[in-house]
Amino acid sequence: MSEAETAGAFLTALRAASPSLTLLTEPADTEAYRFDETEYMHPGQPLGVALPTTTDEVSTILRLASTHRMPVVPRGAGSGLSGGAIAIEGALTVVMTGMNRILEIDAANLVAVVQPGVVNADLGRAVAEEGLFYAPDPASFEWCTIGGNIAENSGGLRCLKYGVTRDWVLGLEVVLADGAVIRTGGKSIKDVAGYDLTALFVGSEGTLGIVTEATLRLIPAPAPKLTLLAFFPTVLAAGDAVVRLTSSGVVPVTLELMDNFTIRAVDDAHDLGLDREAGAMLMIESDAGGEVSVVELDSAETACTAAGASSIVRATDPTEADWLRQARRAAHGALERAGVARAWTTSAFREVGFPSCSRASSASPPSTGCASASSGTQATATCTLLSWSTGTTPPRRSESMLPEHRSMPRRSR
Repeated sequence: MSEAETAGAFLTALRAASPSLTLLTEPADTEAYRFDETEYMHPGQPLGVALPTTTDEVSTILRLASTHRMPVVPRGAGSGLSGGAIAIEGALTVVMTGMNRILEIDAANLVAVVQPGVVNADLGRAVAEEGLFYAPDPASFEWCTIGGNIAENSGGLRCLKYGVTRDWVLGLEVVLADGAVIRTGGKSIKDVAGYDLTALFVGSEGTLGIVTEATLRLIPAPAPKLTLLAFFPTVLAAGDAVVRLTSSGVVPVTLELMDNFTIRAVDDAHDLGLDREAGAMLMIESDAGGEVSVVELDSAETACTAAGASSIVRATDPTEADWLRQARRAAHGALERAGVARAWTTSAFREVGFPSCSRASSASPPSTGCASASSGTQATATCTLLSWSTGTTPPRRSESMLPEHRSMPRRSR
């Protein structure tokens, strides 16, 4: 049987086995699902795009794909930067955004049970209503999904203090390549017997299976963050400030660095009044609460001053802190505008009709210089049989992500 005949037989079998499954095969419909946010990669043309809404549908897809020897690319929003959601020529892309329910928030046991299509920010807001906190917050947190975060072991601005996604996943429901459904881990923190299969799946980019449910660890919500931006003449000076800060015993919740190119790109895009001549910028935050937060930022300011900071901006209230934080959050979009990160190339995205999230109870390349100051070298992964990236649907970016434009007040040092 030829490849075309095998592909046709697979699609026919899939439609017969799951008649309610949304299956897109026209190139105009599948185009938006070919890319993620990775630059320099050239996706193939997928055989089709499936949008399952149940574990049973995912199981049927993988069982038939295995039978017909068809490659599969699991996908979330395509917000990833490592090529995890890039379409493979002739493969079926499986988009998990339709499975988007928060199944349970168990405040007594400090866990949440969610489907993979739940948007990171939606989960954060939902648990915050219960006085709880889910820490992983990738830069794309407003549109990336939990399933993609798990597949990529995503970090975020808070990972220095709170760790990455793997540190917050207690259990998983996973569909394996032959369609078998397994469960790993559970709600118990002290789940130490046997192999740690949960940790094995986290960060595997879908090469071992497709996550259809996740049990996540929560903690009581920390205090509101205090925020500081420090500008330096060189990246080396900023690095010296980081060493001085960590040597002092302070572990900030956020410690992020941007180089001059990124600073200029963000300022060009959003007119924030950043120090365009600075060689580097550090964003430092504390959520220790009360006087301890003040002391931590005082220590950070002392370290930055000793390292030769040219200016320091310190937020005076939560609104201004959030505004300062956008200098880092806006980096990737600004780099897209500057032409050094991939922007969405499709002129229109055809909605399939899934809401962003519902509660069950109510039915960069490293050379751009924008990274966690403590994260080390960024790894780049490749697509294999099963591969997945963070998120839901391509983002709807407004022209202004920030409050009314104004120049940041500066304190010269």
